[in-house]
Amino acid sequence: MSFSDSDSSSHGGDYKNFRQISRERLLYEMLRSTKAKDSKAAWKVLIMDKFTVKIMSYSCKMADITDEGVSLVEDLYKRRQPLPSMDAIYFIEPSKENVVMFLSDMSGRIPLYRKAYVFFSSPIPKELVSYVKNDTSVIPRIGALSEMNLEYFAIDSQGFVTDHEMALGDLFGENVEKSRKYNDCINIMATRIATAFASLREFPFVRYRAAKSLDASSVTTSHDLVPTKVAAAVWNCISKYKSTIPDFPQKETCELLIVDRSIDQIAPIIHEWTYDAMCHDLLNMDGNKYVYEIPSKTGSAPEKKEVLLEDHDPVWLELRHAHIADASERLHDKMTNFVSKNKAAQLHQSSRDGSEISTRDLQKMVQALPQYSDQIEKLSLHVEIAGKINKLIRDTALRDIGQLEQDLVFGDAGAKEVINFLRTKQDVSPENKLRLLMIYAAVSPEKFEGDKGVKLMQLAKLSSDDMNAVNNMRYLGGLATKKTSGGSKFSLKFDTQKKNNAARKERDQEETWALSRFYPMIEELIEKLSKGELPQNEYPCMNDPSPTVHGTSQTASIRTTQSQPANSVRSRRTATWARPRSSDDGYSSDSVLRHASSDFKKMGQRIFIFIIGGATRSELRAVHKLTSKLKREVILGSSSLDDPPQFITKLKLLTAQELSVDNLRI
Repeated sequence: MSFSDSDSSSHGGDYKNFRQISRERLLYEMLRSTKAKDSKAAWKVLIMDKFTVKIMSYSCKMADITDEGVSLVEDLYKRRQPLPSMDAIYFIEPSKENVVMFLSDMSGRIPLYRKAYVFFSSPIPKELVSYVKNDTSVIPRIGALSEMNLEYFAIDSQGFVTDHEMALGDLFGENVEKSRKYNDCINIMATRIATAFASLREFPFVRYRAAKSLDASSVTTSHDLVPTKVAAAVWNCISKYKSTIPDFPQKETCELLIVDRSIDQIAPIIHEWTYDAMCHDLLNMDGNKYVYEIPSKTGSAPEKKEVLLEDHDPVWLELRHAHIADASERLHDKMTNFVSKNKAAQLHQSSRDGSEISTRDLQKMVQALPQYSDQIEKLSLHVEIAGKINKLIRDTALRDIGQLEQDLVFGDAGAKEVINFLRTKQDVSPENKLRLLMIYAAVSPEKFEGDKGVKLMQLAKLSSDDMNAVNNMRYLGGLATKKTSGGSKFSLKFDTQKKNNAARKERDQEETWALSRFYPMIEELIEKLSKGELPQNEYPCMNDPSPTVHGTSQTASIRTTQSQPANSVRSRRTATWARPRSSDDGYSSDSVLRHASSDFKKMGQRIFIFIIGGATRSELRAVHKLTSKLKREVILGSSSLDDPPQFITKLKLLTAQELSVDNLRI
């Protein structure tokens, strides 16, 4: 498959979304390209390392790989059976260890495989190329030696991560700038970000959050420079693509904004009320895996069953971005409609009621059963999940907590309400009290100066470990502190709203469910970027100013005509727990799919935003919503995707370097 600019960039051709392109590159550009007409070997072996196995698993199913002629998938580092009559495809990182293993497989009198097609996930150093060329016995056995430049996990149709679970600690912890991990993390992360642009054949304007100091006596910290350093490293990689990748654009085709977690410390902590976020926040899921019990057919103990909550499940795809109350209502409606229209479901229901079923009815039920069982199983699963979440919301008084969280963020509550809540709600879990105080610390850092914060945390009866999480927010600029012995000073990120102690301004939204006022900060940044309104001094660009974008009608039209919906001024609305059934919130995935998918061909330039230090599910939801709103595909990248418990654990690790990723529930 020729992967030309017209196939995948923002201009021309059949528009494919981010994950589709990643998938097709792996299946067609890599696997299918090895199907030589004169090859005697019909089936091939696919050999990967631990990292590339993950890359593949996020984009492709095993059936997809088999369809491309792969009969066996092997681990590069496991002992493998020689298959000298078969060709092998290697998809590996370009490390010396991997190259040594590959050469070991293919050298000697009888190699493990007939021929090797080698694809590296990112650019291979010249010294390793020389190392391969020097092994004269292997050279004739190599069918291809290519750089795939695909080194990210496509976690969503519009999202990817670089697999840096410990980026928060490696880049923002105590004295990290002196460690090797600091530079390694920045450089590897930048290489992986760049490969996303190699895959899409997109050449971005690289913008980033600039380091800033509060006053002349402040010293810019290594933490504050992280976005600048990552942006410089990304720009360095992408600049090389112009001469090394065929069909790579020579002029800018899209926009990239690189920020870090300090731009919004509330999003990773606050309770997000969508179905997706609630599942991952409250149900102790293992990634996207949900484990539940089903009654045993033999009458013995219930059986445990695992299911993946992913795009292949249409119910999940439709409801994941809906408010939990909306999702519950829609599930109830779906189940009611299904039973009323489906003969087998009615018969099944009547049999449960104890009434007798005729032989004819039984035959009808059996005939309808295969389709019925699959549909009822999916619906029943989500009804059970939603029911479990709603029970947890009731049992933990989560609505009261959620209301106070949102009131703090929008400046409608302060010290009085927080203290009153902590005194009267003694049964609130330690985790929820911790999250509440972290939000309060982010909104009103001055309330945590001196011993004020200690008293608040003592009132909440937080453990010393939990207090550590609140105090460590200063590493991300959340708490103002006096100069440290090193002379550095943590900057205050919420100072612009300090006058009214509100971290967010009310926005005009159609969404009227209670507890849905909150929105992640990237919404404002992406909208400003789309309109060309991001302040240049705060968010400078790595690229030299180009007349093709700054000032010409082409970009002016892209930035203005596609992304300026009328903003009506309205009075503050009263949040309710219900809304008209006909309203379309623009958040739920069915809405996004309905309005955006068919319009992809008409969309303007893509917008990428990369968050160093972990992204949240509310931010992933925001890029889907903004794609529909701005008519531009918005893609979210990050070092990792974190749910609140993970983020809080990582925050604690900032001053506990002896701990590791093993301490995280990931």
